[in-house]
Amino acid sequence: MPADVTFEHLSDRPLDLALTLSPLRHGAGDPTFCRTPDGAIWRTSLGRSGPVTQRFVATGERSAAVQLWGPGARESAARLPDLLGEGDSTAGFVPPPQAQAAMRRAPGLRIPRSGRVMEALVPAVLEQKVQVVTAHRAWRWLLARRGTPAPGPAPAGMRVVPDARTWATLPVWEWHRAGVDPRRAQVVVRCARVAARLEEATTMPSAEARARLEAVSGIGVWTSAEVAQRALGDADAVSVGDFHLAAAVGWALTGERTDDDGMLRLLAPYSPHRHRVVRLLFLDRRAQAPRRGPRLPIPDYRRF
Repeated sequence: MPADVTFEHLSDRPLDLALTLSPLRHGAGDPTFCRTPDGAIWRTSLGRSGPVTQRFVATGERSAAVQLWGPGARESAARLPDLLGEGDSTAGFVPPPQAQAAMRRAPGLRIPRSGRVMEALVPAVLEQKVQVVTAHRAWRWLLARRGTPAPGPAPAGMRVVPDARTWATLPVWEWHRAGVDPRRAQVVVRCARVAARLEEATTMPSAEARARLEAVSGIGVWTSAEVAQRALGDADAVSVGDFHLAAAVGWALTGERTDDDGMLRLLAPYSPHRHRVVRLLFLDRRAQAPRRGPRLPIPDYRRF
């Protein structure tokens, strides 16, 4: 099927599509994100003008071809440079010694800016204080039942995220069947009811945007950082409060575990690129502190 819009992106610096876009994927079975055997990356989104399917193919070390289908194609095409990290600058950035090899190997890693707050916020809320496998399972279940089919010739099973009204009116029993406890479900509903105000965060400086997000009960610094990294392209947003992150960063940079305060002290010299440092450390697999105990059991809220 011919694309509704075709976009040729040429940058003046390296671009790695997979590394740049991968943070927008929530689990291997995410219905909004797919990599196909031909090397293409498919992604769906919901803009003000409607749903869109995007197909990305690298055409060189600094270029990509993008095909778009759906009512939101033209709107989405206008945002593609931001989505591909064109506004993400590494000028003046000197990574810590532990991350320098990763930066040399992956010069095309960028921080994407999707410009869509609710698309980043809902999965972040689902990931609050639970094992990521259960959050990803809930995301797949909800998208399969409440998402809409992806426009165009998208791979089978791809879906577009629900709109804010759908999230706000989702019945309690559907959250339960998805394995989402009442607290997280209520946070999503509260966010959906003020979605228009939250989407305005993309026009604000990062600190103001995060303050607006955190004004919603149930949205703390961890969740606002996760949204800022993806929707706002904030290369400095650190996910403080993550169950594993502080220990992993401490291990990567010093060989010892640390807490959130210690992590922030270690990353402080690299502001405004602290999130970028974290991404590079994980890319190099340095940020893997040894476990100190058995894995926690995975609660299944569908049983209660």
